[in-house]
Amino acid sequence: MSNVDWQGKHVTVAGLGVSGIPAARVLHGLGAVVTVVNDGDDERSRAQAAELEAQGITVRLGDGDTLPPSTELVVTAPGWKPGKPLFAAAADAGVPVWGDVELAWRLRGQDGREPAPWLAVTGTNGKTTTVRMLASILEAAGLRTAAVGNIGVSLLDAVLGEETYDVLAVELSSYQLHWAPSLRAHSAAVLNLAPDHLDWHGSMEAYTADKGRIYEGNRVACVYNAADPATEDLVREADVEEGCRAIGFTLGTPGPSQLGVVDGILVDRAFVKNRQKQAQELAEVADVNPPAPHNIANALAAAALARAFGVEPAAVRDGLRNFRPDPHRIEHVADVDGVAYVDDSKATNTHAAEASLAAYDSIVWIAGGLAKGATFDELVTGCAKRLRGVVLMGADRALIREALARHAPEVPVVDLDRTDTGAMSEAVREAARLARPGDTVLMAPACASMDMFVNYNKRGEAFADAVRARAAESV
Repeated sequence: MSNVDWQGKHVTVAGLGVSGIPAARVLHGLGAVVTVVNDGDDERSRAQAAELEAQGITVRLGDGDTLPPSTELVVTAPGWKPGKPLFAAAADAGVPVWGDVELAWRLRGQDGREPAPWLAVTGTNGKTTTVRMLASILEAAGLRTAAVGNIGVSLLDAVLGEETYDVLAVELSSYQLHWAPSLRAHSAAVLNLAPDHLDWHGSMEAYTADKGRIYEGNRVACVYNAADPATEDLVREADVEEGCRAIGFTLGTPGPSQLGVVDGILVDRAFVKNRQKQAQELAEVADVNPPAPHNIANALAAAALARAFGVEPAAVRDGLRNFRPDPHRIEHVADVDGVAYVDDSKATNTHAAEASLAAYDSIVWIAGGLAKGATFDELVTGCAKRLRGVVLMGADRALIREALARHAPEVPVVDLDRTDTGAMSEAVREAARLARPGDTVLMAPACASMDMFVNYNKRGEAFADAVRARAAESV
């Protein structure tokens, strides 16, 4: 179905939303007979359905489990779980299931343009930052590019829009990779692997396997994290094109076919003529913003993908210097009374929080929210010596409190028994009370936000507002 005649083809789109609606419109525009099915039947869904129906697209609300008659293809939103009855019915009927990424991949070049290669990134944490760093580097090299995919910019828009690109920097989630069987990137990176979304995938093995799909068919480079052997294992298991290389990145001194750090310099021993004896300077650690260890790792991964595409060292340096991180990712909010306040609301799992906590020496930690099945013993054990104090909030805060009692009983803990959004102001007040000059108050919740906030962005905004209010009071 790579070169499909879409005219009259019956396609079912599973899910309204940021991927389903564009997919439905694109397929309808190509001449397909489109039916959208959706679990929800609320006011927002009805408004979205009305817009699509006005364009001639059929929408069935409140019935996302039944396969419409005559369906020849299902295109699903990435968040729909593989175990849904709709997909079982599709399998029984021999109907393929694609995600929006798969659809975009298959539609490349159908307008007659040469398709832009994809440099793809996945991992449990750091995907968005790495992809945006990569796009900044590619832009510094004078290439027409965009950061797209799970980053919030539709791949369908990038593939089918009027603007042409030399290369795309693509963020892919495990959900998207699960539904993208034919994706074949120019080069790809798996940044790290840690338990996450196991309720969706069913097991760590299934989650890891879906992440590993990003390496399938790579042409030039499979980039892996030398500190995370599971990522290298995925490279070994991948079926790649002849000549594709395994390229590692490390925070230490790199070996041949690796990028790493030597005396505060990011260096390349992979894309040089004599990688056994030579290394190419790319940038300084100070060029990475912020220069936290996990962010340096992100920069090395981005540099590796850019170098695999032939980007010169100066563009790596300039791209990293030009890059500014998105909000709520180890974002310095303010200094108040000698204490730094840092917003890492994006740290929605233990792996992300671990990286954030490792970046500071003396911390008052604000944590808690929805644990998503996570446990916290390993996280607490690793950061216990850095903790001045802890402020807990959110629905599953007891899980963190119990881990602290087991592994850091000497650390003072404030347990806020409230889950309203106003709790953030109290959390900041309590953190300020525990902190001493030179400390960092770090909100790295290690949990999802939806028990108290619409999303992690709103949680970060609440933290920043509370900090700024405190700063105003201290003037």
